[in-house]
Amino acid sequence: MNNRIERLLEQITALEDDLRVALSEQPSGVFFQIKGKRIEFEHSIKQTHRRLKRNFFHWLLKDRPQNLITGPIIYSMIIPLLLTDLFVSFYQATCFPIYGIKKVRRCDYILFDRQHLSYLNFIEKFHCSYCAYGSGMISYVSEIIARTEQYFCPIKHARKIVDSHQRYKRFLDYGDAQDYHAKLENYRRTLSDKD
Repeated sequence: MNNRIERLLEQITALEDDLRVALSEQPSGVFFQIKGKRIEFEHSIKQTHRRLKRNFFHWLLKDRPQNLITGPIIYSMIIPLLLTDLFVSFYQATCFPIYGIKKVRRCDYILFDRQHLSYLNFIEKFHCSYCAYGSGMISYVSEIIARTEQYFCPIKHARKIVDSHQRYKRFLDYGDAQDYHAKLENYRRTLSDKD
């Protein structure tokens, strides 16, 4: 990778880190505190949330009756999601220590905090938990696979791909065979628990 591209990637990474910090520090119009695993809203906000909560039957019959029809299809996806989660977690638990790859922390990707929102009825909270699990689990699996790819084959594709994981940007250019095995070992070392 040439020096200009490396500098640009470093700038992008720094900007992404700055953006994450700025977004987390940005005051929202809603006042809450995170206390361990609990999220607590100010009393007035909590009261407003409860007033805005939709009655379950009104929500079910008036807002989205088509959800009743598609619900079984959507929730049947839990089976492949759970199986994928099980197999990928087993893979990581058994193989990453052998390869010396730092394990992906599940709790960094799968977050359940929307149940603290009083303006959601129990079905909406259930939907939010399902979506939080599904999208979080896919991100968790993606990071495990990205670390695996970095360990075994950190080479970019010849054709442009629509979307890639964060590690891909630093992979070797397609066809760059110069010192490939030495570079591969460097990529592997950066995955280590020791770093």
